[in-house]
Formats: sequence, C-alpha cells, structure tokens
Amino acid sequence: MATRDGRPVNVVSENRKARHDYHIEDEVEAGIVLTGSEIKSVRAGRVNLRGSYARIVGDDVLLYDAHISTYDQAGKFTNHEPTRPRRLLLKRREINRLRGLVQQKGVTIVPLRVLMKGRWAKVDLGVARGKKLYDKRDDIAKREAQREIDRAVKVRVRSYPE
Repeated sequence: MATRDGRPVNVVSENRKARHDYHIEDEVEAGIVLTGSEIKSVRAGRVNLRGSYARIVGDDVLLYDAHISTYDQAGKFTNHEPTRPRRLLLKRREINRLRGLVQQKGVTIVPLRVLMKGRWAKVDLGVARGKKLYDKRDDIAKREAQREIDRAVKVRVRSYPE
C-alpha cells in the first residue's frame, strides 16, 4: 500500500485492544524518536502496544509502556530499554489541539498502530473515551448478528442455481 506521496506504508503493529476498550473520537499521525537498535526492532515487527498510552508533558508528547523488544544483534552497551518513554513528533498546533481534547473528563490518548512510512516510523494516535461494559457487549452482539447474516447470505448464494 502506498500513500499519496508515493511512499510505501507497512503496518508493523496494531493495538486491537484499544478499539475494544475505547471509543476512538479522533486520529492523529505522529513521528517517533527512536535509537538505532529500536528502529531495527521496529522494522523486524517486534513491537507491542497493548497497555501503552501517550501523555502531554510540558511541550512534548511522550509514549509510555510501548514495548519494543531489544535487538539481538546489538551489543550489550548499544541496546535499548524495551519500555522507556519515547518522544512523539507533532506540530505545535496538533499538540495544543490534543491538550484541549484531553482536558475533558474520561478522554485519553492511545496508540492505535505503528507503521513504517518509507524509512520513517510513525504512530497513529487515537483520542479515546473509555467504553462501558454494556458498550462492549453491544459491539459483540452486533458483530455476531452480522456474522449470522453473512452466513445466511453465503448459504443462499451457494444454493441458488446459475
């Protein structure tokens, strides 16, 4: 898959749990500051976003608890800590908009996916509001109903003579 500017996009990791636990109200794409061994691990697909979140600290946005595994070929002193806070690169206007949204009660910033855009690592952030248990049950019920409809249509199409 390619973007408008022609750079190839490769989704490295996706946080499926975020869409289950939160209503995603808005999405923002941010760059991420990584060390040499971290970018090699990201390219190898060794990223886990489950339980991670982003916070606005001063004038920076930091990503916490994102696990990027250590790179096996890196030396003992050049490797990185897997869950260190990582700085996200956003424009000032975007940071101010996020700050205004997060000040509302019950709103947080969660990473949705890590992707490689050309040679750059990017993180898609979602401005999210937590779901209640009954919201999660409604989503599961809708998904099950859609599966039943799809099965019925499939059986009907197969039995229809050509």
